[in-house]
Amino acid sequence: MKAFKGRAGMSWLLALSLSASVAAGILIVEKQTAHAGPRAKKAHRVSASMREHVRAMKNEDTVKAILQINGKLSNQFNALLRNNGVRVKNNFDNLNTLSIELPKRVVDQLESFSEVVYVSVDSEVKSFGHVTDTTGTEAVRTQRTTTPLGGTTTTTLDGTGIGIAVLDSGIDKDHVSFLDKSNGKRIALSKDFTGENRTDDPYGHGTHVASTAGGNGRISNGAYTGIAPNANIINLRVLNARGAGTVSSVLSALNWVLTNRGLHNIRVVNMSLGMPAVESYKNDPICKAVRKLVDAGVVVVAAAGNNGKDAAGRKVYGAVHSPGIEPSALTVGAVNTYGTNSRSDDSVTSYSSRGPTRSFWTDTTGVKHYDNLMKPDLVAPGNKLVYAQAEDNLLVTQNPQLDARVSGSDERKMMYLNGTSMASPIVAGAAALMLQANPKLTPNMVKALLMYTAQPLSNASKVEQGSGSLNVEGAVRLAKLVRTDLAILPVLGAPLLSTLSPPSQQTTIANYTFNWGRSINLGHAFATGPELITFYQRCYGLGVLIGDGVLVSDGVVISDHTMMSNGVVISDGVIVADGVIVADGVVVSDGVIVADGVIVADGVVVSDFTVQAQSATVGGDVSSSMDVPVDTGTDFLDY
Repeated sequence: MKAFKGRAGMSWLLALSLSASVAAGILIVEKQTAHAGPRAKKAHRVSASMREHVRAMKNEDTVKAILQINGKLSNQFNALLRNNGVRVKNNFDNLNTLSIELPKRVVDQLESFSEVVYVSVDSEVKSFGHVTDTTGTEAVRTQRTTTPLGGTTTTTLDGTGIGIAVLDSGIDKDHVSFLDKSNGKRIALSKDFTGENRTDDPYGHGTHVASTAGGNGRISNGAYTGIAPNANIINLRVLNARGAGTVSSVLSALNWVLTNRGLHNIRVVNMSLGMPAVESYKNDPICKAVRKLVDAGVVVVAAAGNNGKDAAGRKVYGAVHSPGIEPSALTVGAVNTYGTNSRSDDSVTSYSSRGPTRSFWTDTTGVKHYDNLMKPDLVAPGNKLVYAQAEDNLLVTQNPQLDARVSGSDERKMMYLNGTSMASPIVAGAAALMLQANPKLTPNMVKALLMYTAQPLSNASKVEQGSGSLNVEGAVRLAKLVRTDLAILPVLGAPLLSTLSPPSQQTTIANYTFNWGRSINLGHAFATGPELITFYQRCYGLGVLIGDGVLVSDGVVISDHTMMSNGVVISDGVIVADGVIVADGVVVSDGVIVADGVIVADGVVVSDFTVQAQSATVGGDVSSSMDVPVDTGTDFLDY
């Protein structure tokens, strides 16, 4: 470990041995790129997956593509788009990106135009009660403040005033879970991007996700209260009636958020969906759109994926999905709480996708250059969660065991789901509470405070749990102490907190006390030290990454000291071993983990109801006996 000695200059962080770096995290270095920097070779403008796709097509076939451009279009390029059988389907003006349909023969021509940044396939995208207690949410729900005259005022931390945009399969707006205490609708706006011209939830995934983040506690005396039960919910439907969507539908929704985020104060976006992470985050159009949102001040939370094990139940590494591979996203894995409020028995679920990220870009010589970022950033409860059930949804129709049998009334039914898709909205709800407590927080501050206060779980590596398990109590307590009078461009090392004494760095939940992890993920390394919360770090601002140390050559991380103040410790989080990953103390060759960017056997996202079935039959993820309170039909309003 190396501590910063000054605030300027550059420092090379090089891990000289495998054993010295295992605890800090994992980075893979490929044999093919040994002696070459990440952009030493010219990159293809047409993605490898697109080239493979068109090779399998007939000459007369057309392909749906996502075209990223630099915004300066020549007359020749405009002519190409107007003729040659090319059809522009959508223009995502905020993202400098087009959705197009073009003949196979035109694809190769795109590479010759300087205004083309990247061409990729318009791929398919799929979805992947006790929670408020075990996450520490109830511990901060009621906020008491001392007045200047010595009295106290009481407020409720419930997401009031914060908008959470849910990109999913729609929401059943008639479900009781989405009413406010005055019986008004909290689904502030609904919009369809699938082309099916509906915003309800025939699939059943989005309703459950939305209520996990912001469902109220009316049913069963508050047993199924969401994390932010009074937040405004923006329903952006990007997955169709069978739970599938396209890159272009997701881009349409993200483009809409960039334009309309001031509407309903959208501060948080939840994306419990994903696709195989083949393209590097530098080229992936969804990742680049996520980055623009984060730079604009919106927290984007993404599910890591559910491919943490193969069909034989063996651990799989490197299967984090897009957009969870994006460095600026808050990527979330899943924890099994075993139905208890105490966190002493919690563990990462076997199906939760592990890092490092295996997305890549290909140079013109055919060599793949992998991103190898440490993900997820943290983990949260995601196993056998009970939340709102959409009326007549496909998931329950095909899998009746998912009905939790809480109520016989359609607008009060609840259902079980498993997966990182459930863990993600829990973190999204936590972010909403933090922003309600302190609206001045930037997305990078929210991310850093969540990671710093997380609880490291035993028997789980950094690429399984990131910084640890979500601790809402600690994150909110710390968020309230962050100064609200920081300048637009604060000075590196300026006091970050409104108090001279840092808070106690431990939390007690259900009589179990744990220390905060006190580290944040920098992408290729981890940073530790109390200075992360006592001093302002430049990477907490807008337009930069927390993981601002970049891989510049195999085995070397270069980190700009001006991003971190004196006293912050950066791990030597780089492993150099000819493309070999070391995880959980076991050396595994890269080809065994994930070969050439293929995720599991067929390259598709495992849907959550399949995970539910697997977790009931494959040991390790089944919750212990847990009460499922039945609804009385009487609304509970004391949530």
